Amino acid sequence: MPRAPKPHPLSTAQARQIWLHAQRLDLRAPFGEGAQAIADATAHLGYVQIDTINVIERCHHHILFSRIPSYRRADLRQAQSVDKSVFEYWTHALSYVPSSDFRFFLPAMREHRREGHGWFASVKPADTRKVMRLLRAGPLTIRDIEDDVLVEKEHLWQSRKPSKRALQLAFYTGAVTISERQGMLKTYELMARHFGWDKPPKPASAREITAYPLDRALRSQGVVSLDSICHLDAPSKKPVARLIAARVRRGELVPVTLEGAGKQEHWASPAALEAGGEGPSPDLVHILSPFDPLIIQRKRTNLIFGYNHLFEAYVPKAKRKLGYFALPVLVGDEIVAALDLKTDRQAKKLLMQKWTWVGQGKKAAGRRELKRVIEEELDRFERFQLAE
Repeated sequence: MPRAPKPHPLSTAQARQIWLHAQRLDLRAPFGEGAQAIADATAHLGYVQIDTINVIERCHHHILFSRIPSYRRADLRQAQSVDKSVFEYWTHALSYVPSSDFRFFLPAMREHRREGHGWFASVKPADTRKVMRLLRAGPLTIRDIEDDVLVEKEHLWQSRKPSKRALQLAFYTGAVTISERQGMLKTYELMARHFGWDKPPKPASAREITAYPLDRALRSQGVVSLDSICHLDAPSKKPVARLIAARVRRGELVPVTLEGAGKQEHWASPAALEAGGEGPSPDLVHILSPFDPLIIQRKRTNLIFGYNHLFEAYVPKAKRKLGYFALPVLVGDEIVAALDLKTDRQAKKLLMQKWTWVGQGKKAAGRRELKRVIEEELDRFERFQLAE
């Protein structure tokens, strides 16, 4: 019986460099520009989360801007609606995902078609027939449906329009897709007509579906744990753990002893460990979304960066520490501040609600230079916020 490989020791500083390189936050413009950059960034990251909060620009635009300095909202519209290189579906949240990965989501769509969806159990067959009949005539937004009889909400985020619930259910079953967005107003289209398919792609096999989150995490995280691979997807942990063990036996993955992780196991590919990463330029600044892949897994960010982000949009004002919608600031390979910003679109200004120094930013030495480079990036960030 072969011996278990000896774990590779890794400091948090080394893990930061590997993760930043995997996230492509160690370079100024890793994906180029235009709609192709959207496709390439989404394919590399695996998903770009969508959210409705817009005190500043919504997070899907923000995440892409962090990796595409020349980003324009029209580029995302081109990628989604014209090139069709990305589409919307559920990962751990509603997200843009690469269209080349569509087959990995087909089994979930078919399961929702067979079993229904718990969020939309109240949808009546007549409502589904109605929206599908309307869709056969052409693309549809919820504003195009004016004859709904409103119903009581079952939870805070649910629509009172039965047709909207029916459209959302059809979205999860894969009958329709979101072909365009104007702000958060979605245009729904028949899936096959949107993509121009005579028949959909072949669904991924169970084995391929198990490998999918592992391969995505290795590509976009560099050093991975079961929690980071299966974020908010506990049922997939057992099959993924078996696959990791098999890859370790074959020498395709290396166990990693990560500083400060205790008993939590981590792994990386030999190539990621050999490449290591030189780390970003010390004056490279990113003002990150709280939904950025570098931040969204709070425990992982705290372990590797020593920064525990507080998302306080739903916390009473008197109890907030960082602010309503604080944005972590990455300078080089350190998170040094959290900025609570708000865009005043009428006055065409980016407003600073609160500036909180964290980590290395708490130290007086070097803070003046940190403030200078952050303020330079804030000028660029403001131009992005106010651009049409």
